[in-house]
Amino acid sequence: MHGPDQMSNQPKVARLRMLVFAAAFALCAFAAPTFAQPDPNQRIGATVADAPSPHYRFDSFVVSSADGGQRWRVRLGIPRQRAPTQGFAALYLLDGNAALMEFDAELLAQLARGRAPVLAFVGYDNDLRIDSAARTRDYTPSAVEDAAGAGPRGGGAEAFARVLVERIQPQVRRRARIDRSHEALWGHSLGGLFALDLLYTRGDAFAQWFSASPSLWWDGGRELGEPEQRFLREPLRRPAQVTILQGGRERDARAPAKPGDEARAAAHRARIAAVPADAARQLASRLQAKPGVTACYREFAELGHGPMLRASVRAAALAMAAVPAQACAAESGESAAPIER
Repeated sequence: MHGPDQMSNQPKVARLRMLVFAAAFALCAFAAPTFAQPDPNQRIGATVADAPSPHYRFDSFVVSSADGGQRWRVRLGIPRQRAPTQGFAALYLLDGNAALMEFDAELLAQLARGRAPVLAFVGYDNDLRIDSAARTRDYTPSAVEDAAGAGPRGGGAEAFARVLVERIQPQVRRRARIDRSHEALWGHSLGGLFALDLLYTRGDAFAQWFSASPSLWWDGGRELGEPEQRFLREPLRRPAQVTILQGGRERDARAPAKPGDEARAAAHRARIAAVPADAARQLASRLQAKPGVTACYREFAELGHGPMLRASVRAAALAMAAVPAQACAAESGESAAPIER
C-alpha cells in the first residue's frame, strides 16, 4: 500500500508516532474536570484563527441550505509549509466552533513539526460554542420523541451528510491541495455518532474516522443494530481506519440537573444506561473483524464525557500529523491498542 519512499521512512515514522501519541495523552492532564458541564450559552470568542500564526493561515466560508434557513460556517486552517507532492492530509472537525476553541499556538506548532494537516472546522454560522438544537438536527440519523414531550427531534444526518460531502468537502479541496487518501472526519458525542453513521452510509467519503464518545444510546441504540449489520455485510467501498475514543469515567455522576429539568436529566441517564458500558469497545472489535477495516479503541481512563472533546480532538489532530497517519499503531501505548482480528 505504501510506496518505496514511505517504506524506507518506517523507523522514523514509528518514532514520530510514539512522540505524537505521548504528547496527546499528556494533554489529557490539562483537560477540564471530569464533571464539568458545557454552558449552552458560551460564545466562541477569540481563537487561533484570529491571530497571526507562522504555521497556519486561516480563512472561512459559509454554506447555506437550499432554502437558506440553515447556514454552516467552515473555518479553514491551511498549513503555511509547502504542500507535499500528493497534497495535504485533511481533518474535518464537527462542532467546529467548540473544536476550534481547543486549538492553541503550541498545538499548531506541534502539527507543523509533522505532516501538518489542513483543518476544516465545520460549525454553524453563529458565535455559539455549541449549537445544541442544530447539532441534534444534523448529527442524528433518526428522529426521536423529546423527553419533555416537545415532539420529535433529530433525524437530519442524511441531509447534513449531503451538505458535508457534496458542498463542504469540494470547497475545501478547491481552497487547498488535498491528498484524498488522507482525509479524516472527527466528531464527539452526537458528532461521534454521525461519524459512524457516515462510515456506514458513505464509507468512501473519508479514509479515516475518529468517533469520540459516540452517543450509541441514541434512539435505543439504533446504530448498533441494522445500520452496523448492513455495513458489516455489504462490500467495503474503500479501506477505512476507524478510531473510537472513550473516557473511562463517562458514566460517572454529572452535575445536578437544573431546577425543573430533573425529569429530562433522569430520562437521559436512563437512555445512556440502556446501552452496555463496553459498547464502544465491542463495536471497535466488530469493525476490526471486517476485511479492509483497521479499527482501534482508545480509552482515556480519567476523563468524563465533556473533557473527552478536548482530549480527542487534539489527539486526532496529532495523529493526522504523523506520516503516514496511523491512529491504530501498536506503539501508541496501553490505552490505545489495536483490536486483534
